[in-house]
Amino acid sequence: MSLLQLRKLVVQLEETHTEMGRAVSPPSRKVTVAAVIKNPYAGRYVEDLAPLYDLGAEVGDLIARRGVQALGVAPDEVQAYGKGAIVGLDGEIEHAAAILHPKFGAPVRKAVHKGDDIIPGTKKMGGPGSLIVMPVTNKNSIWNFDDMDGAEIAIADAPRPDEMLIALVLAIGGRPLHRVRKPA
Repeated sequence: MSLLQLRKLVVQLEETHTEMGRAVSPPSRKVTVAAVIKNPYAGRYVEDLAPLYDLGAEVGDLIARRGVQALGVAPDEVQAYGKGAIVGLDGEIEHAAAILHPKFGAPVRKAVHKGDDIIPGTKKMGGPGSLIVMPVTNKNSIWNFDDMDGAEIAIADAPRPDEMLIALVLAIGGRPLHRVRKPA
């Protein structure tokens, strides 16, 4: 039985065409997909958080597929990713950990056809309108400097006290005009 109670899905697509007066060609692109879901454990302490692991997999699958679709590319073309969660004030930070860590990554990696490296992430407590800033790194080479970036999202009416905002960033093209190299 699914615990997923989805209230809202927000898709935020960013394309950078010009930076510092120079063309970015092709444009660098990032999509952030956020699911606002009911926190089944809001307002009470629950010892066994294992049911949230499956909820994490279900949400991860939903937002990863939607992110690839929003970018309009083949899954292999996605170069970088990141994740984050905001837990409403009737929950606890451990709820976000249970969503994001044990099973969230597998469906994301499937949706982007690989992903050898960790999906960097962050989590926090917050109320409606809270901003979350998520790290972004290359999906197959975490030390690829060109893809080291960040993305943020805030939703005016989320999360409510009994909700969680779960977000995923997918990116193509790295930072605009990337030119940082490893020192010799």
